[in-house]
Amino acid sequence: MIKVEDIHLGFGDNKVLKGVNLEVELGQTLVIMGQSGSGKSLTLKLIIGLIKPDSGKIWIDDEEITGYTEKQLGEIRQKFGMVFQSAALFDSLTVGENVGFGLKRHTDLSKKEIEKIVAEKLEMVSLPGVEDVMPIDLSGGMKKRVSLARAISMDPEIVLYDEPTTGLDPVTADEINRLIVKLHDQIKVTSLVVTHDMQSAFYVATHMAMLNDGKIVAKGTPDEFTKSSEPFVKKFLSQLDRLVQTTENRTAINGK
Repeated sequence: MIKVEDIHLGFGDNKVLKGVNLEVELGQTLVIMGQSGSGKSLTLKLIIGLIKPDSGKIWIDDEEITGYTEKQLGEIRQKFGMVFQSAALFDSLTVGENVGFGLKRHTDLSKKEIEKIVAEKLEMVSLPGVEDVMPIDLSGGMKKRVSLARAISMDPEIVLYDEPTTGLDPVTADEINRLIVKLHDQIKVTSLVVTHDMQSAFYVATHMAMLNDGKIVAKGTPDEFTKSSEPFVKKFLSQLDRLVQTTENRTAINGK
């Protein structure tokens, strides 16, 4: 579905991506991990054509898009749904209007048909009956759910997630992780997730890639990652181990 070949991107003297190579196959949930500022979110923007690389090539469904015009990119973007880190809802629109925004703009569906689809998508993210609510009245977790409903409103082939659990409490983050897995299984969508949250990564991923110093330094299944000898991967995994151990210790103490 997606192939990234030798992508370079910099801003002045700051070379962020230094030869990124990546493939996402049909039906996979690929998680890209890395430290803050490593270029994870930039990789998503490159894939969806919001920015162009300094060099390299990007294929979407066997179409090489780096030289595409904005009109051509607009057509390619119909294949995508995007869940932004900040949810990026339109504050002046209701939940229903947010979810149905793409349908109203890019299809000839009637108002009733759009309303039916909106209700179905909100039901899928466990938010039935909130069409008339304004974004300001939603919690952070609910905003992420609405953003997810909007992302799948046009039945995309690919969903991109930019730090989907950032800023959420652990319980709400777990709910979002479960939704990502549920939607992957239910609508058979190909997913690309960027995160530095290792617990989230291992929960949702079918495949993983580690970005460090502008390059992919490791990739494979979650099981292969746990056995990786790559130093940067081992460092990340040690952080996860410490977090799990701390949680278990606190649970034991509270249990006493």
